[in-house]
Amino acid sequence: MIQILAKHWWLLVVRGLVSLAFAAAAFLMPKLTFELVVLLLGVLLLADGLVASFAALRLRADDDEWWVGLLEGLVGVGLGLTTLLKPEISAAVLVLFVSAWCLFTGALEVAIAIRIRKEVTGEWQLALAGLISIALGVLMLVQPNAGAISIAWWIGSYAFFFGLLLVGLGFRLRRWARSV
Repeated sequence: MIQILAKHWWLLVVRGLVSLAFAAAAFLMPKLTFELVVLLLGVLLLADGLVASFAALRLRADDDEWWVGLLEGLVGVGLGLTTLLKPEISAAVLVLFVSAWCLFTGALEVAIAIRIRKEVTGEWQLALAGLISIALGVLMLVQPNAGAISIAWWIGSYAFFFGLLLVGLGFRLRRWARSV
């Protein structure tokens, strides 16, 4: 599996850069209305879901478990489209959607990190990204009535660390592929 991930290292970097761009927007514009946060979140979920789906489809010929990545991507696309098409969704429902996405994505990332741990060093980056996803999901379940700015900062923090970790892992896989 590590050879497959290393071959497509740039897809992790793209996912990380999308998350970093979202984090910058969330931190630089905290007083924007909640509708803008909803729009940005919908774009992040949709873009991440599309890239994850594309990555899974690219892996289809090389990996029997490509469908797991496709499932992750389709969940992201579905949540992104729902968020963009129904901006009037209440904050509580939005928080539940994001929480579910974070928990689901985080669990899959931890599972993949465990699976590749014997093949590569540094898999902790993907596992940590997954744990951060899970932590944000739990936090949003525990505090669903937080204000729009707090939610923007939570999501921005998540997107920042998630993005850094994916970019780091992508470039580490690139170096690994060149050394093999």
